[in-house]
Amino acid sequence: MNFSKRFLVKPGTRVRLADFDPDDTAGAHKHDVKKQLEENVAKLAKWHDRLYAENRRAVLLILQGMDTSGKDGTVAHVMSGLNPQGCRVTSFKQPSALELRHDFLWRVHHAVPARGEIGIFNRSHYEDVLIVRVHKLVPPNVWSRRYEQINAFERILAGNGVTVLKFFLHISKREQLERLRARLDDRTKLWKFSPDDVRERKLWKQYVAAYEDALSRCSTEAAPWFIIPANKKWVRNLAVSQILLETFERLQPKFPRPRIDPKSFRL
Repeated sequence: MNFSKRFLVKPGTRVRLADFDPDDTAGAHKHDVKKQLEENVAKLAKWHDRLYAENRRAVLLILQGMDTSGKDGTVAHVMSGLNPQGCRVTSFKQPSALELRHDFLWRVHHAVPARGEIGIFNRSHYEDVLIVRVHKLVPPNVWSRRYEQINAFERILAGNGVTVLKFFLHISKREQLERLRARLDDRTKLWKFSPDDVRERKLWKQYVAAYEDALSRCSTEAAPWFIIPANKKWVRNLAVSQILLETFERLQPKFPRPRIDPKSFRL
């Protein structure tokens, strides 16, 4: 199965999240996935070595989703085999005073992976058409212009050797409730719980509308969106790893040609 095609938001289509099943398994079975995920992680590590050695292109993964959708878990499980030397994870929190003095993309461009690197955004510039919109932090005539500004920014990245992959981790409202309860019941997870999670949950419909617009208006040939069913964590991890693997198989990074003849050296 081609996961890239299955979960792709085709550019130009209108997204309605109610049409996507967050419990979708893509025909996979849990007892088979552990081994396949281990194989994918190992293969990704080898492709990452080639990307790093080639030093010509970069890959950027963007993870977005409702609270508890599994952005941290995706990084922990799918990216576990990557070489930290060529991989950077950036979590975008509330903008600092310095960042607010610049345009909304300023802090994002600083975090774009360099050639040879894989960059992972845990949340991203899309917060400026999501939380900013839902909480009315700027007027509609400001955030509504940002969709095309984002598309232009991502086209620039793609045109300069950065492959952009955007994953919306799709969970149901009921699944979010179960995960919030689990945080309250587990001392090792309690640190993740915040009263803000409960307040944000009350705005579920507004966030759905904001995500639907972002997914519809910003899935492009240069930087496609993928809607990943994330109620089942093992499906989420498999789908993200498989799409990333399919991307590397398409990019085919190669080790550079050696600059010396190894036969001319005796050690």
